[in-house]
Amino acid sequence: MSRTDLDIRAVNTIRFLSADAVQNANSGHPGLPMGTAAMAYVLWTRHLKFNPAEPSWPDRDRFVLSAGHGSMLLYSLLHLTGYDLPLEQIKHFRQWESMTPGHPEYGETPGVETTTGPLGQGFANGVGMAIAAEHQAAMYNREGFPMIDHFIYAIVSDGDLMEGVASEAASIAGHLQLARLIYLYDDNRISIDGSTDLTFTEDRAARFQAYNWHVLHVEDGNNLEEIDRALTKAKADPRPSLIVCRTHIGYGLPTKQDTAAAHGEPPGEEELAGAKERLGWPQEPRFFIPQDVHEHFLEAGIHGRKAYEDWQEMFWRYQQSYPDLAAQFERCQAGILPDGLDDLVPFFPPDPKGIATRASSGTVINALASVLPELIGGSADLTGSNKTAIAGEAPFTAEDREGRYLHFGVREHAMGAALSGLALHGGLIPYGGTFLVFSDYMRPAVRLAAMMGLRVIYVFTHDSIGLGEDGPTHQPIEQLTALRAIPNLTVVRPADANEVGVAWQVALERTTGPTALALTRQAVPTLDRDHFASADGLRQGAYVLADLGEGKSQLILIASGSEVSLIIEAGERLLEKGHSVRLISFPSWELFSEQPIEYQEQVLSPNIHARVAIEAGVTQGWERWVGNGGAVIGLDRFGASAPYREVYQHLGLTVERIIEEAERLLANV
Repeated sequence: MSRTDLDIRAVNTIRFLSADAVQNANSGHPGLPMGTAAMAYVLWTRHLKFNPAEPSWPDRDRFVLSAGHGSMLLYSLLHLTGYDLPLEQIKHFRQWESMTPGHPEYGETPGVETTTGPLGQGFANGVGMAIAAEHQAAMYNREGFPMIDHFIYAIVSDGDLMEGVASEAASIAGHLQLARLIYLYDDNRISIDGSTDLTFTEDRAARFQAYNWHVLHVEDGNNLEEIDRALTKAKADPRPSLIVCRTHIGYGLPTKQDTAAAHGEPPGEEELAGAKERLGWPQEPRFFIPQDVHEHFLEAGIHGRKAYEDWQEMFWRYQQSYPDLAAQFERCQAGILPDGLDDLVPFFPPDPKGIATRASSGTVINALASVLPELIGGSADLTGSNKTAIAGEAPFTAEDREGRYLHFGVREHAMGAALSGLALHGGLIPYGGTFLVFSDYMRPAVRLAAMMGLRVIYVFTHDSIGLGEDGPTHQPIEQLTALRAIPNLTVVRPADANEVGVAWQVALERTTGPTALALTRQAVPTLDRDHFASADGLRQGAYVLADLGEGKSQLILIASGSEVSLIIEAGERLLEKGHSVRLISFPSWELFSEQPIEYQEQVLSPNIHARVAIEAGVTQGWERWVGNGGAVIGLDRFGASAPYREVYQHLGLTVERIIEEAERLLANV
């Protein structure tokens, strides 16, 4: 039996294992796996460096299926090459609690590098992975010790390339010359609505050449040797590479090949039978894997195990030659923070004039960066505004890979997705800054980071109408509530500089999901912690700042961020009127919700029904904390352009308004 015949049958094994699973589930996308099986086969058996027994090996090549709807392609490859994905799981494709969900999900299936499906996200995740690989290679590689020496591959679709996030990400990748990035473009010229001629007629190759990518063409997406040559050339080029492969969606299907009908529905029994007949594949049994084909696929995994063992031996020698670097590498890969971080976070003395929380955040970043080499981040062209720079740190560029400050440009969406890629790569803790209002631009990436449970830190500054004259286009109103609606995202809006320090510690310690810091443009008072509770209370999400007055409090005043200083002044004036008042700083709903009910009741005493909450954003959601009889002062309208104190005054976010609402509630008690 010739090697060519074995290759052909191996490609068809991928096709029909995928198609059988889709048909069995009566749900899914057979078109992409059948059309891209050849390019995937060549990549996985001739180029991809991986070890199925060690899916998290730091120096493995990464494979991203950006077109995540074609998930059965990836599941077939993982099963065939020896990952812990039994055939029974393939047969339970898209079923409850299976390891083979409809779109690949990070953490659910060994070998899945990132959650994909929303098109363009995987494309941009890969850019973050490539930045991480280049940076870590510069940090750790030494002569004779190529500790980080791998590529990031992806299969991307027409839909990926249409999405704006891919354009943003491709632009920055070309600018940074991320040569480790090699993408196979499934150029099948079909989208859900029909031919791509309906909407997508630009010269894609020229577009990527303009981005400064290396563009190659494979005229026949089933020509294994042509694909192999293109991948070899791509690995040798100093630019990111796009290999444009002319493919046929649903290859082999008698009537659905090259049609939109092959995209997102089961082929049907008759059509599937016709494809098997056309390509010389047995009709039965379903999920057929020839023994010699399976052994052939497993050889790729065995080859990868040898590469892994060689790397392990090299790492042992590296430990002898560079013990400190090796220890740092192991600690960072494990995601373990060094001891003593609490001692490094600066304490900010009381100051009635105070400091903007964005500025104190910048101070904290610099204090932490001195002992956290894994901390890497930047801004979407707002470095001076976000205060995200690390003093003395060179930027990451095409010429300097060791720099750990990232200039993302005005590309918020790509920044968000690239931050996820940096986290997914391992060994780094990424952060990224922009204005809170522009979190809308990156929301899909934030959502997926939360879904994947990634340790990513978003530095969202200019968090309210407090930014003043820039007006309603830049004043976030609904964004805090929108972010709080994302499961597994921790949103923190610190009240002062010392709460900021604790917030950064919390963000670094939370390894099961991202954290969004909402920070002020305007200065806010730094509280006197001799008179108010320690800022460590932020760790519980909400805490009692002070109980003002004798005996039990009659009233609770609640605020987050810049409005905490308003409730303090209001509380002191109510105290002068003879009212006992409890003041609560409430920086994080998510952290507070995690606390035992006993603690929650200790803070929000169920016996105190007169509660007033104030926050410079929409009021939605605060009723959960103030109860049916409470009052919420916020903004259920857009802001205005004026000096920020005037905006606060005209829109009713004032001490007087707090007192008015409090007295109204107390009158009804």
